[in-house]
Amino acid sequence: MGGGASERVTTADGLEHIFQVNVVAPYLLTALSPRPARLVLLTSGLESAGRLDFGDLMFEKRAWDGMQAYSDSKLMDVALAFALARRWPDVVVNAVDPGWVRTRMGGPNATDALPDGAETQVWLASSDEPDALVTGRYLKHRVSLRANPAAYDLDVQDRLLDVLAGITGETIHHS
Repeated sequence: MGGGASERVTTADGLEHIFQVNVVAPYLLTALSPRPARLVLLTSGLESAGRLDFGDLMFEKRAWDGMQAYSDSKLMDVALAFALARRWPDVVVNAVDPGWVRTRMGGPNATDALPDGAETQVWLASSDEPDALVTGRYLKHRVSLRANPAAYDLDVQDRLLDVLAGITGETIHHS
């Protein structure tokens, strides 16, 4: 789900919409699918502004801020990718920022063309080049970047996995 929303929306499941689409859905899809050889989670450069408030992940207590909710969700995606890379050493797992892509969601002023926005994910999913087989990274345009420090925190990763397991009833196990 792109950028922030002007108001907080709750889904039929009782979850905040951005959190459900950007975090719960990829977690659940991963938990219910057979373990892949490679996994690429999409994030955004806005993960750098993300903050994890485990007491209020869905903005039930805090004043609504759609861009903050989006940034937080994208930080959670990176933390999820890093947690999976750690738990599944036999799977190549990475997080990718596709850039600001000219689509209906990105808008006409976006700086990246659609092929450029998809190139890193395709490369990670299909290339046998040694650099495409390195796990546990955050990339943009095939370049490894330093993510928000919270994404590297093992306690944050494990707590996020526990929260998502509690919400979904599905657990992602260690190898």
